[in-house]
Amino acid sequence: MTSKSANLNESVLNALRTVMDPDLGKDLVSLNMIRDLTIGPDGTVSLRVVLTTPACPLKAKIEGDVRAALAGVDGVKGVQIKMDAEVRARKNPNKLDGVSHIIAVSSGKGGVGKSTVSVNLAVSLALEGASVGLMDADIYGPNIPTMMGVSEPPTVESDASRGDLLVPPSAHGIRVISMGNLIEGDQPLVWRGPMLHNIVDQFCHKVKWGKLDYLVVDMPPGTGDVQLSLAQLVPVSGAVLVTTPQEVAMQDVRKAFYMFEKVRIPMIGVVENMSYFRCDQCQKSHDLFGSGGGKLLAAKFGTELLGQIPILPEVRIGGDLGRPIVLTDPDSEPAKVFRDLSKKVAQRVSLFSQ
Repeated sequence: MTSKSANLNESVLNALRTVMDPDLGKDLVSLNMIRDLTIGPDGTVSLRVVLTTPACPLKAKIEGDVRAALAGVDGVKGVQIKMDAEVRARKNPNKLDGVSHIIAVSSGKGGVGKSTVSVNLAVSLALEGASVGLMDADIYGPNIPTMMGVSEPPTVESDASRGDLLVPPSAHGIRVISMGNLIEGDQPLVWRGPMLHNIVDQFCHKVKWGKLDYLVVDMPPGTGDVQLSLAQLVPVSGAVLVTTPQEVAMQDVRKAFYMFEKVRIPMIGVVENMSYFRCDQCQKSHDLFGSGGGKLLAAKFGTELLGQIPILPEVRIGGDLGRPIVLTDPDSEPAKVFRDLSKKVAQRVSLFSQ
């Protein structure tokens, strides 16, 4: 390398050291986000910017900041940037092998749309380029197979070190495991706590998840055996709490929050579902279940209101038919909220792992 090219290389690095990750508060060079940096003989700078998640909501800003910083370097005649991502796993020796982050979606109460949020969150993360799995931990009421359009059961594969493993079927790019694919039709499960613990253990350690950036877990209502088992068996990166605006729903969500606090699972944020209904005729928003509940909860818990999802028949229809609205109607208001909240979830999980 000539003295001139060495000086240009150092000038480029110094310029990149002025570009900060807005969330982490450090420069991209010290964070090892700048990779494969080369400078051609014509002065063209090529590099790869490796973000902490493919769902980063600040991707465009960071790319723009890099271009602006390099534009001011004497000798740089062009810039070629590839935006990339590597999801950094939690530094925990007991983490689930191959899975970077486990995200629990909970409510403390049934009927608030928790599974709808789980499904659309998982698919939204996959649409951003992440590798995603979806575990249906609602053992008594497994609705995820219907909502994901998965009818086939998992297959079994023998592993030399781990024994027989369930290989989950996939839908919409998501690997899915659920009791709904292991029992027949409307067969009820009448099980006590130890059996529930065993099922959660098997879903964690006896499923061939492969390499996943995110494993989204659809939790059952309440604050019982399944929640405690998950917290004991694997390191959960964080929890998303789903509520509707009215006080009756928020009472149970508050209990769920304090349960996660006791088992030391960080709170990612609150999702307010069924926030309002917008009439086709008058174009006004109607607060069918009250208003402001999600915002109050987020403020009380010192966390973020990740999104407010309106009531739209297409959301329910998509769940019944196994076609999540983020896929079937990506320009709809609920789909845009789901896509946005998935980026916020990924952003906050990245911060937790630092």
